[in-house]
Amino acid sequence: MSEDLSIHHRLLSDLFTDQWCEQWELSDAQVRFYHEQGYLADVELLTPVQLETLREQLAPLMTSGHAGAELWHEYHSNESPDPSQVLFHALGAWRIAPGFHDLLWHAGFTQRARQLLGGPVRFWHDQLFCKPAHHGGVVAWHQDYSYWTRTQPMQHLTCWIGLDDSTIDNGCLHYIPGSHQWDLLPITGLAGDMNAIRQVLTDEQWDRFQRPVAMQLKAGQCSFHHPLMVHGSFANHTAGPRRAVVLNAMRDGACSVTDEPLLQGATVVPSGQPVSGQLFPLLCT
Repeated sequence: MSEDLSIHHRLLSDLFTDQWCEQWELSDAQVRFYHEQGYLADVELLTPVQLETLREQLAPLMTSGHAGAELWHEYHSNESPDPSQVLFHALGAWRIAPGFHDLLWHAGFTQRARQLLGGPVRFWHDQLFCKPAHHGGVVAWHQDYSYWTRTQPMQHLTCWIGLDDSTIDNGCLHYIPGSHQWDLLPITGLAGDMNAIRQVLTDEQWDRFQRPVAMQLKAGQCSFHHPLMVHGSFANHTAGPRRAVVLNAMRDGACSVTDEPLLQGATVVPSGQPVSGQLFPLLCT
């Protein structure tokens, strides 16, 4: 049995040593853009050394039978319904690999998340999204909060971090600007049909889908988006992988609204109680 790194609510290594400093502060204009458009892109986050460390630690996590496999909340070697189009998707890497654990406490993430949330930041969960070369699958259009309604009020945030350059050709993230102002949409599936969302949209909303914005980021850059932001990513047909780690957070004070575990394997946070505990650490005050 591997050690569950979630018992440690602090940095375990010197991989992310640059704590609060001016380089991590977002400008007023960036914060305003996020609230107006629902996203913020081209944000520098990882150094080449940090990138390489995370890539090295990711590789064994994508193989079956690896140490710590029992700690995943979810693990899909291919979440796509089409076996020829592969989408690796897993939740819980921070419990297994020290680099992904320490990434949660990287000031470049926590301090910016605090600015965008307007208060103390509590961890929700992480995700790995990896599309292999030549036959990487899609992440269908969706709103993150449609999967998170077991926590309220809606005061959440997503940080998408590229471990490779992300381009239109290899399936980069796409946003529908302003869609964070729409109501919560029904779930239409996370992988497979990029057009499935059409059935739950008005004609006006569908018209907005004709003008998505592609998040073409350099490896080590990140983007932030609102929990109602409609986003998705297309297939990877290039000769290289497109790998990403996603950090999901909430403003401290969000409550559970269920008496079921918030994540598979998590201790129950009773309905009406603020989210807290070993798997949901406070990242910054």
